[in-house]
Amino acid sequence: MKYIGAHVSIAGGVENAPLNAQAIGATAFALFTKNQRQWQAKPLTGQSIEAFRRNCAACGYEPRQILPHDSYLINLGHPESEPLAKSRDAFIDEFQRCEQLGLIYLNFHPGSHLGKISESQCLARVAESINLALDRTKGVTAVIENTAGQGSNVGHRFEHLAEIIHGVEDRSRVGVCLDTCHSFTAGYDILTEQGYAETLAQFDRIVGLRYLKGMHLNDSLKGEGSHVDRHASLGKGTLGLAPFGFIMNDPRLDGIPLILETPDDSLWPEEIKLLAGLAKKPRQRK
Repeated sequence: MKYIGAHVSIAGGVENAPLNAQAIGATAFALFTKNQRQWQAKPLTGQSIEAFRRNCAACGYEPRQILPHDSYLINLGHPESEPLAKSRDAFIDEFQRCEQLGLIYLNFHPGSHLGKISESQCLARVAESINLALDRTKGVTAVIENTAGQGSNVGHRFEHLAEIIHGVEDRSRVGVCLDTCHSFTAGYDILTEQGYAETLAQFDRIVGLRYLKGMHLNDSLKGEGSHVDRHASLGKGTLGLAPFGFIMNDPRLDGIPLILETPDDSLWPEEIKLLAGLAKKPRQRK
């Protein structure tokens, strides 16, 4: 079964996220557990935690259908000690918030070397950051998101993801989220059925499909290999609809959250229906 949803608002409290997801017809959802533009946030109250769990149960969402995302401020591969420590503290706080809410995943961007250290040094810092968070928490898996490779960001090659995972001590608590826009603009061909199959085979060979815990389904404003992270609504970018047909008909991707981060949230109910419809049809071919 495919679990399809979007990254929904937590305005008024995290407990509103499952209600917002249900309102758009989602069978999965993503959320921030706090304001993603701020380093510090008030602790979750017992009332909010209880209401979140209650609303998830009432709306039929299990933890495996929910893919929370951390703050965009965090850089787990930062080359400087003070900002790195600040990022690691914030990351651990994000893990603890997920733990309180009964969630099993935390999705995050790996980080950037800022041109001051090598890619390998940056990747090692990311792995060390994950180890520190895992040591301080229980039950939450660190889900690394692949990137477009914009600027000095790491994580745009499958080899980067594998190198991070290799540095994680408890590999039962690490995984990957593949973003369609990021994958394409990083240089992976998912436009054709053959290209999609080869990309997934490459991911399986280098990283391992067993580590795939979720996906972000976004069209792209920019072309293959552009290394520019600009999402577009489904069918309105350079990817078109064919790749989403491949995904929706790939049984290997059953049972994981498939999350829209497309820019026009008014289209999310329509896009969720569109994706569900693609799953009922033969795969589109180019």
